[in-house]
Amino acid sequence: MMRGAARSKSTQNPSKAVCMTNCPTLIVTVGLPARGKTYISKKLTRYLNWIGVPTKEFNVGQYRRDCLKIYKSFEFFSPDNEEGLKIRQQCASAALSDVRQYLTDEGGQVAVFDATNTTRERRETITRFAEQNGFKVFFVESVCEDPAVIAENIVQVKLGSPDYTHCNTDEAVEDFMKRIKCYENSYETLDEVLDKELSYIKIIDVGRRYLVNRVQDHIQSRIVYYLMNIHITPRSIYLCRHGESDLNIKGRIGGDSGLSLRGKDFAKQLGEFILEQDISDLKVWTSQMKRTIQTAEALNVPYEQWKALNEIDAGVCEEMMYEEIQDHYPLEFALRDQDKYRYRYPKGESYEDLVQRLEPVIMELERQENVLVICHQAVMRCLLAYFLDKSAEELPYLKCPLHTVLKLTPVAYGCKVESIFLNVDAVNTHRDKPQNVEVSRMAGEALRTVPAHQ
Repeated sequence: MMRGAARSKSTQNPSKAVCMTNCPTLIVTVGLPARGKTYISKKLTRYLNWIGVPTKEFNVGQYRRDCLKIYKSFEFFSPDNEEGLKIRQQCASAALSDVRQYLTDEGGQVAVFDATNTTRERRETITRFAEQNGFKVFFVESVCEDPAVIAENIVQVKLGSPDYTHCNTDEAVEDFMKRIKCYENSYETLDEVLDKELSYIKIIDVGRRYLVNRVQDHIQSRIVYYLMNIHITPRSIYLCRHGESDLNIKGRIGGDSGLSLRGKDFAKQLGEFILEQDISDLKVWTSQMKRTIQTAEALNVPYEQWKALNEIDAGVCEEMMYEEIQDHYPLEFALRDQDKYRYRYPKGESYEDLVQRLEPVIMELERQENVLVICHQAVMRCLLAYFLDKSAEELPYLKCPLHTVLKLTPVAYGCKVESIFLNVDAVNTHRDKPQNVEVSRMAGEALRTVPAHQ
């Protein structure tokens, strides 16, 4: 896990800062407008934060909007507009200044500098800035010549932009196309010969082809691997837990019990729901545990078992009730309430461990189109946190009730969520964080938020 990774000092000499293994990374987007740079920036930021690398994006367009307040037309971006050029340079400088503060003073490990950065001169300025501050630089260029993809991006993203709130669609598209033209003449793509010393990935035609150059370290290789797996094909991901299990009813955690009668009823309802959705080429994934397999069996479709989707290992607390954990291990119970994300059950796992275990699942979800994942409460929380950009502190308390399907549909810069309860009652297994998390607390205080069970 890289959260809080040790930061090596950069050794200063008059010309350049020498960068050691763990120094911060500045990711710089390159490309014409409507090429998916912000989409890539936001997704990459979300992924890196999820795996525990503190990351923040800095969108220069947002700095420009904050500065200008009202956008008039494409003429602001014209190469002949000296006033516009001056404002844009000021905004880029302000963003870089915030990048420096984030990576130097605020504990950030990666900053994503999201702008067009279409000229070699602009990229050299950024490279010098990084060298002076002891940051590594990795460029991400998105090149797309497909008019259909560009048009779709303009409609999906730019028309929702604050720049065009007072325009009709045709006016906005026309203005935006002229805005792209303002950049085209001066655009210098990353070149295999001229830029051979730079570290970069060039994404061509939304992932049809890639060019990767001089990957410097582990973080950059993770970034490359991730960017080579994402796609923009419209699809939906369905997440749900297994049907209610016999141990759920008894308030016992973990274990490998089968479904209760209501759990079996849910499995049947889930099969009918999936049939109604009429999803083309649906893939179904389960864990290797009995309760998810029994749920999938009722669907009468092929499914794939993933060991990585198994529920969090509660170690010595497997199959215990919360009341028993408080009775036998009051210290452990309090420590878990104090930091549920990082707490590891004795001989078991933490949520932090679970995120690492689930990374291959996330990668494969990014590669696939329509998928139904039948999993477990802690696992579903981790997957949901990735798609909804939730912090490590929020993740262990996300509500993932039994017998409810969450339909996630990726949209421009995030995810639309629909929650569908399939009308089969089930016990509540969600326990909120109690207010008193002190080791010295009384048992009643510790158990105040434990849900009712048999």
